[in-house]
Amino acid sequence: MIYSRIAGIGAFLPEKVLTNQAMEAIVETSDSWIRERTGIEKRHIAGDGEFTSDLATAAARRALTAAGLDAGDVDLIVLATATPDLTFPATATIVQQKLGIEQGAAFDVHAVCSGFLYALATADNFIRCGQAKCALVIGAETFSRILDWTDRTTCVLFGDGAGAAVLTAEEGDPANGIIKTHLRSDGRFKDLLYVDGGPSATQTVGHLRMQGNQVFRHAVSKIAGSMSELAEMAGVDIADIDWFVPHQANQRILLGVSKKLGIPEEKVISTVAKHGNTSAASIPLAFDQAISDGRIKRGDLVLMEALGGGFTWGAALVRY
Repeated sequence: MIYSRIAGIGAFLPEKVLTNQAMEAIVETSDSWIRERTGIEKRHIAGDGEFTSDLATAAARRALTAAGLDAGDVDLIVLATATPDLTFPATATIVQQKLGIEQGAAFDVHAVCSGFLYALATADNFIRCGQAKCALVIGAETFSRILDWTDRTTCVLFGDGAGAAVLTAEEGDPANGIIKTHLRSDGRFKDLLYVDGGPSATQTVGHLRMQGNQVFRHAVSKIAGSMSELAEMAGVDIADIDWFVPHQANQRILLGVSKKLGIPEEKVISTVAKHGNTSAASIPLAFDQAISDGRIKRGDLVLMEALGGGFTWGAALVRY
């Protein structure tokens, strides 16, 4: 049986750092207000001329190095982003060119903060059905480009960054790789988290808009439900999972989900304080951090989860 194995993880953050104290000079807010409500201390911001594809390419190179592979091995790129370089072509094809890859296919998926999970599930299915042997799965965002910097309820939350995973086709027991993925969406809630611009509707890029309290309520219930359903599908008890790598939206959401499922806080990987909400990039950024600091090790059972605008949400269970 063919299954997908995570052969390597890589991440990249822009050099520019925007602290909560610096935010005080931009919008009416305070370090204490941001920390108390979100857990965020700082975020990274892409520089002038630094695009989503640049962040994605840097993360992809690091993931390939971690996997002991090079660009010539890759035959599929699935890139999750809500902030592409251009309306078209797909940012994945720009990354493909920057990596010097001439073979295979490359395309974007758009599921906002759930994007990495959607991209992971897509690449996993390509590999399982024999249409790819080595896939780059990337989550990359420059959310700073779509923020309204006068809206203190949203502009303090987000940052820029990228993370990538290399998936390789392996033969044997699928319990040694990506075990199960679970994806959901419900377009009835689109007005709770959206961008008020787009090529067809307004011929503009627009800015992010969010009803924070409503998003929080849905996030905790929908994410917890997806995680429980996925664990049941996989025949795994939540208590037996070694690490939980959630989308880094808000520390309160992370704690709310862990409390609802009875997950010890020490099992939850949290990077939101240092990165803010990097949307599709947040899960691989957190995964990379936990590998780098020695928490996540080979053989560990890891559950990832996210909710994004749309709403889209889901979870993925992997044996790293």
